[in-house]
Amino acid sequence: MKNLYLLIFIGICLLVTSPVKAQLQDQRNNLSIGVNGGVNISSVSFTPSIKEGKLIGPEFGVTIRYIGEKYFKMICGIQGEVNFSQRGWKEVIEDGTGDTYHRTMNYIEIPLLAHLAFGKDKGNGMRFVLNLGPQVGYLIGENETMSETWDPSGRTPNAQYGKMADKKFDYGIVGGGGMEVRTGIGHFVLEARYYFGLSDFYNSTKKDPFSRSAHSYIAGKLTYLFDLKK
Repeated sequence: MKNLYLLIFIGICLLVTSPVKAQLQDQRNNLSIGVNGGVNISSVSFTPSIKEGKLIGPEFGVTIRYIGEKYFKMICGIQGEVNFSQRGWKEVIEDGTGDTYHRTMNYIEIPLLAHLAFGKDKGNGMRFVLNLGPQVGYLIGENETMSETWDPSGRTPNAQYGKMADKKFDYGIVGGGGMEVRTGIGHFVLEARYYFGLSDFYNSTKKDPFSRSAHSYIAGKLTYLFDLKK
């Protein structure tokens, strides 16, 4: 619950501070909208632990960004997205059975990000960008895939097999950076992000098999934006 309070606090700070006017700022009024797409390299933090590889899945959605000011050399704004995001985990099974297993979990996720940029202010050129803020998600579907010769009876832990998520709502913190190239036909942003989940998708009371089951992933994505208002 403390993690949820922290997430709410960060979100409120973003909403409150983004329109605040500072004496040394140079006002902007730039609204952009576009699309994004890329891949997630995901895993799940389990307690007790499960040996995992990395699961690769797609991520894509829509992006809206508002830049409200330039403070010294830092361009400041806020960015929101609505994305489809595939996460999950892929197990490394070394008990001699030859079994394979992975779980894909599909989310609709909404990050709300503080947007900072350094570099070319107006016109065409290049910027270095940073995005950081809270993210919430909702599980819309999941699927487990296992080998035909499947025998987990002697494996520990094995409570995850056949057990779907207890909680569909997910929240955490996401941040990353990259480069933005501004052209006459729009803005192209190549970015890497890291998501750290603060919530568990399995129940985590003393009677439950896992005390932690939280997502994390590294995302590589390309975003295309065009200006609605400069």
